[in-house]
Amino acid sequence: QLVESGGGLVQPGGSLRLSCAASGFNLDYYAIGWFRQAPGKEREGVACIGYSVGSTMYADSVKGRFTISRDNRKKMVYLQMNSLKPEDTAVYYCGARGGIIGWTLLSGYEYWGQGTQVTVSS
Repeated sequence: QLVESGGGLVQPGGSLRLSCAASGFNLDYYAIGWFRQAPGKEREGVACIGYSVGSTMYADSVKGRFTISRDNRKKMVYLQMNSLKPEDTAVYYCGARGGIIGWTLLSGYEYWGQGTQVTVSS
């Protein structure tokens, strides 16, 4: 099971940190991806972190603004989002998969959270 938290309303240029809590499986053996879905749009990959610390991937639209990290001891994965823009508004989901290769493909994920809403607006 995955549970996201940390979403909310923030002004453009602001920051949020999303959290993804894992339970019921060994997080050590899974890569975790963050995705987002805006109304009327498909779910898109934002960032992914492999089970090997240091292996990360980002969508071009968030490079330099978002940072993904993990703490396997706490069974947590985080998404630090800085310099937020209105176009970052979406429901954000975390998902668990066996490896980072092909991380943008939805079909490779074994577990999904329920999502947390992020709204960037003045």
